[in-house]
Amino acid sequence: MPLVSPFAQYPLIDGRQSERAMMVRRGVQRMMLARQIALLPEMPLASGRRADLVCLSEKGEIAIVEIKTSIQDFRVDQKWPIYRLHCDRLYFATHPGVPTEIFPQEFGLILTDGYDAEILREAPLERLAPATRKAMTLKFARLSANRLLQAEWAANPAATMD
Repeated sequence: MPLVSPFAQYPLIDGRQSERAMMVRRGVQRMMLARQIALLPEMPLASGRRADLVCLSEKGEIAIVEIKTSIQDFRVDQKWPIYRLHCDRLYFATHPGVPTEIFPQEFGLILTDGYDAEILREAPLERLAPATRKAMTLKFARLSANRLLQAEWAANPAATMD
């Protein structure tokens, strides 16, 4: 490994999420991958917010999954309504320790134990405007490619040397 590198050694781990949030994220990721839906965690949005998980289906539909790990987490964090402007479907994801009745009925709901996940309530489809869809899809693609490159370079530091 070089003495000085502009790249993080573990670029896919940023340390901001709790163990419980990572457990919920893992369960949702496993479910979405089984459904052949691409995912990107911690994606910055044009609104300045950062979505927990952005999902891109084979049809080009964009879903955002907002992870909530406790009643207090849900009550304190009121930024999630803005996510609706960036997706076709909005879901909440949680674990069995959180009462599901706290989540608004007008959004989807996913329950996971970290290994398996189930959609308890499907999110209604509210199609994005074409320009917003294009911007989100391009951001998804570019961020995915950049993260893949960073992961490759972290795994093989010699590739970054001249």
